[in-house]
Amino acid sequence: MFPTVWVSSPGRWALREPDCHHDGKQTIGERGFLRTIIQHPHPRHDPKGPRKARMLKKIQICICFFFVSGILYEISLLSGCFFSYMPMSKHFLTPEQVLNLGKSIIFLETTERLEPTPLVSCSVESAARIYQDRPVILFMKGLTNDTMLDVNSSYAAFSLLSSMKNVFIFPLQMETVFQETPLLQWYSQVVPEQEKNWIHVSSDASRLALIWKYGGIYMDTDVISIRPIPEETFLAAQKSRFSSNGIFGFPARHKFIWDCMENFVLKYNGNLWGNQGPFLMTRMLKTICNLTDFQGTEDHSCQNISFLNPQRFYPIPYPAWARYYAVWDRSPSFNHSYALHLWNFMNRNRKAVVAGSNTLAENLYKAYCPTTYEDLIQNTKLRDFTHSEDVA
Repeated sequence: MFPTVWVSSPGRWALREPDCHHDGKQTIGERGFLRTIIQHPHPRHDPKGPRKARMLKKIQICICFFFVSGILYEISLLSGCFFSYMPMSKHFLTPEQVLNLGKSIIFLETTERLEPTPLVSCSVESAARIYQDRPVILFMKGLTNDTMLDVNSSYAAFSLLSSMKNVFIFPLQMETVFQETPLLQWYSQVVPEQEKNWIHVSSDASRLALIWKYGGIYMDTDVISIRPIPEETFLAAQKSRFSSNGIFGFPARHKFIWDCMENFVLKYNGNLWGNQGPFLMTRMLKTICNLTDFQGTEDHSCQNISFLNPQRFYPIPYPAWARYYAVWDRSPSFNHSYALHLWNFMNRNRKAVVAGSNTLAENLYKAYCPTTYEDLIQNTKLRDFTHSEDVA
């Protein structure tokens, strides 16, 4: 008997229990795709009987082979070990089906923007390369279920990301995300148009709800992954005794995240930037941990939550954020880092990666998101040069 497997149909996935009966018939469920593969004939006196029996047996074996191959192919659609075989069928999957695979890497875009910036593209691509056996999901507020964007999209970054085998792009539907969490009551009462920091506040809330429901790792869209994070349950220290919420990981239904959501509502102040984000994480961590200064590159631990050293994600602190867009005599190795936060919130002058500039950011793009670098940086420079030649 075959094990339980995933069987797909357009727009829907369901579990089926294949049955192989010993009476000569093989079926799959009560209403399966294959009613009868073959039925042995009744015994009769036929001089060619043995030859026919052997031929029928061969046919039966061949059909079973193709049947099993189809099952294995369907399994590969959802198995993290087989993301390299992910076909276009992945676009029929719903957010819940992908998130339920577990250990997702989650990004959020809470503006109405439909074209991911090169930095967003680099963040998602680098995660997809580092975590090849895990789903990488970009939720976009500007998308709807009726938005038809795919690998042939006119948006270059959207097309680039959609073509990656373990990357999924879904609409961000906040009311659905907040169901069954303390945040739903808050969301039903808040007026986004009157909120000073709505883009950030809504992102702070959404990341908590998604990680609580499904588990995994949340990352800001200006975080470039450079090596796998070995921890499952962690917060990232931005500095000693202060937690970031730009990257964190927890298993589903973790009490700490639930407590954070309750405090989000209880202490809500949308006018104070960061009150629902890093300040929330920090004050909740202080309720269960006696935070102390970091020494060297050590990590701290409290009640099975790892509080990771600032070197893991913030080796360049936010006052020095512009150094990412500077030319270094010798590029740092970041040997103690798992990912790098590029502080895009601080980048109000919109410094960008420019091909040939030899900045630290350009070298990071080349190393960790080479497709983004080639398609969105080098090709843009080439198109601009060609256009200027045509005008001249």
